[in-house]
Amino acid sequence: MRIGIGSDHAAFEMKEELKQYLEEKGFEIVDYGTYSRDRCDYPVYGERVALAVKAGDVERGVLICGTGVGISLAANKVKGIRAAVCSEPYTARLCVQHNNAQIIAFGARVIGIDTAKMILDEFFGAVFEGGRHQNRVDLISAVEEGQIL
Repeated sequence: MRIGIGSDHAAFEMKEELKQYLEEKGFEIVDYGTYSRDRCDYPVYGERVALAVKAGDVERGVLICGTGVGISLAANKVKGIRAAVCSEPYTARLCVQHNNAQIIAFGARVIGIDTAKMILDEFFGAVFEGGRHQNRVDLISAVEEGQIL
């Protein structure tokens, strides 16, 4: 699987460590930045990864900033993207199984590296269940289209 990853300066070290972790598990990683500890703006990297997922350049994405919130908000502004902030593994699994999330986000200032690895294992090990969940994902898309539910 080809995975896009992005972070801001607050999460640069965690991103670098997680890239190696995922590569060791056999994933192909595309790094969309940032490429240093220099101060930068997280929306740039949230959008880059989200656009890559939307275009099919990568299958899924990983986003990391201080809390995971800001970078996920930016990614979710890209039409068709479902980015979920998770601080523990259970939600990471369910965001795929029930919501068909394509991007996982978390905060380098919120969780440690071991928890981040557990979150990634659950996220990438999960499969969308469809069924009753498909209707809900369709409703999310309807909201995005500005349709009244």
